[in-house]
Amino acid sequence: MKIAIASGKGGTGKTTLAVNLFRSLVSRRQEKVLLVDCDVEEPNDVLFFKESQLQSEKSIYQEIPSIDTTSCTFCRLCADYCEFNAIVVIPPANFAEVNPSLCHSCGACLVACESEAIWVRRESIGSRKYYSLNAGSGILEGRLDIGSAMQTMVIRDLKSSIPEDLPWVILDAPPGTSCPVVETLSDVDYVILVTEPTPFGLHDLKLMVELVRVLEIPFGIIINKAQMGDQEIYSYLEEEKLEIIGEIPFNRAYASQYASGNLFHDTPDEVKVSHEQILQRLIEKGILR
Repeated sequence: MKIAIASGKGGTGKTTLAVNLFRSLVSRRQEKVLLVDCDVEEPNDVLFFKESQLQSEKSIYQEIPSIDTTSCTFCRLCADYCEFNAIVVIPPANFAEVNPSLCHSCGACLVACESEAIWVRRESIGSRKYYSLNAGSGILEGRLDIGSAMQTMVIRDLKSSIPEDLPWVILDAPPGTSCPVVETLSDVDYVILVTEPTPFGLHDLKLMVELVRVLEIPFGIIINKAQMGDQEIYSYLEEEKLEIIGEIPFNRAYASQYASGNLFHDTPDEVKVSHEQILQRLIEKGILR
């Protein structure tokens, strides 16, 4: 069972829920539970687990085509084949070049080139790390290289390393609704959307709901910082007949604990109860067992 925790915007409490759900599953003697941090631009799940130990690290590379202009006939077939507009060919100037930031390493240009003028080089775009914990199956983390735009490729590599025999995988998705989020949500069994009762939270929740509906993935809603904003989000959920899995009240002391990385120590009772109710609701729905 792969469960993704997602949100239409940052700061809603997505990571807080992901690490708490992971910890709760582990505490219920679900030893084979893996937490996967897919927020590759700002991975921080491991910061909340003081006992974590880095066990392995692997570089992730992108294969980028390069054009040998001494062999190139400047026929433009490679540029025509490239659906990402990553190749520029200017025949009068005998100029041909591949833009690495736009290239998706699909290989179409290699098929198109009839003069064998294209060769491939490898360029680092990020890394994949595995951390062991005292219990559970640990944490997988993707980390994008500074300056790289290949978030989706790093996430794809990260997910490909998830062992197939694990009964439970929690994926902490990037915020938003762009390609990295779509890549994270692809092939998951259930999505938990975390939102907040504010105009911005409602706006971005609507975008996220539209996305998961297009992807045809079952989902439920968790309202974080409940009772802090307005009631518009509840009206929207009622109109759309969307299920609220649970609500987490805003607690200033708990927010301070998050900021200091001490998320699991002296958790306020009202927050602890809300997390237990969410877990119980997921069990009742058959998502967790």
